[in-house]
Amino acid sequence: MVLITAPVTTVPTHHLFFDENVDLKNSKLRTLPSPNHQLEFRLPLRHPIHNFPNHTSPQPLTQTTTFTKKKKKKKRKGATTSDILHLMEALPFPVPIDIYTSLIKECTVSGDPETAIELATHISKSGIKPPLPFLNRILVMFVSCGLLENARHMFDKMRVRDFNTWATLFVAYYDNTDYEEATNVFVNMLTQLGMMEFPPWIWACLLRACACTVNVPLGMQVHGWLLKLGTCDHVLLSSSLINFYGRFTCLEDASVVFDGVSRHNTLTWTAKIVSGCRERHFSEVFDDFKEMGMRGVKKDCFTFSSVLKACGRMLNQERCGEQVHVDAIKLGLVSDHYVQCSLIAMYGRCGLLEDAKRVFEMSQEERKVDCWNAMLMGYIQNGLYIEAVKFLYQMQAAGMQPRESLLKKLRMACGSISYSNMN
Repeated sequence: MVLITAPVTTVPTHHLFFDENVDLKNSKLRTLPSPNHQLEFRLPLRHPIHNFPNHTSPQPLTQTTTFTKKKKKKKRKGATTSDILHLMEALPFPVPIDIYTSLIKECTVSGDPETAIELATHISKSGIKPPLPFLNRILVMFVSCGLLENARHMFDKMRVRDFNTWATLFVAYYDNTDYEEATNVFVNMLTQLGMMEFPPWIWACLLRACACTVNVPLGMQVHGWLLKLGTCDHVLLSSSLINFYGRFTCLEDASVVFDGVSRHNTLTWTAKIVSGCRERHFSEVFDDFKEMGMRGVKKDCFTFSSVLKACGRMLNQERCGEQVHVDAIKLGLVSDHYVQCSLIAMYGRCGLLEDAKRVFEMSQEERKVDCWNAMLMGYIQNGLYIEAVKFLYQMQAAGMQPRESLLKKLRMACGSISYSNMN
């Protein structure tokens, strides 16, 4: 280490005090900040900002220069919500509601349930009279942190509720797959708020909840409400209605909804194709797929996945499946996971295992368990049980677990072969 020292004249230091009326333009002296000077802070409280200028530190008596590596400064951790709440408790004045709003927003994004409970408790003890939008924010915070019971308890205690209040609780039950309670919340919302023009997304969620709970009467009633409101022509709502009727094999009602739409897009056409696959109308599905292309409607991976399922079960399955495969290559969707799995399953059902292998090898970069199961199913369907067992070892070596139903089929097939060999 090389040490270089340069002498510096010693200057006596004094504490200078002077009147603030002194003209500072021609003076090099600076006034110290008054003790009553306020700090300006922003949330989150990480680095408080001073309004007064920075003071220059006094020069050392000797200047020392050393050639050493600079140490990396450790990053300071930001103040937590608990730290801010403790700081606010020490303040002599009431906390503004804007600060609570910022903390609620930060807690909603983080999704920390303990912080949410602590913050809600602090707000309830503060004695403020929060408006309805502020209460809705707390409700959203509870839901985003997974505190559904706390959200329901708060909801039941609220004397005034608007659409956002009801919609938050509806989405909470819907996301937790409690579709029965979600439909109950929606019906109660209609009773309290009356029939109004709700956003399309909540109607679509309600139709899916009706389908999952097999509540056909309520779903048909929703269709009637949408007809009264004149919103059945909306793309999202029309596709949701087609999916709803198609799930319960009501193809006539689904066709009525489809024909009533003025402008079709990918959602409506795909919904019709999926409904046709459920009813095993495979020829109509392939015709709809071709008409979709002639009208210039964009096709997505879900469209190809449904059509390929139909192609694997048609009479001229090889020819139709190859046409769909070529179309997927043209549109650049052949690398999609759902399309690849459907292609493997289609070629396996058609007995074209070499083509199925080729697609399987193409999916090597993002190969998931569905592609492995589809290839294993192709071997079993075509009676190639020895190849299926070999492929099963490869699958397990890759860390993939096959479906239990496929293992049962393979065990039964191998058992029947060994029994026939014994006889």
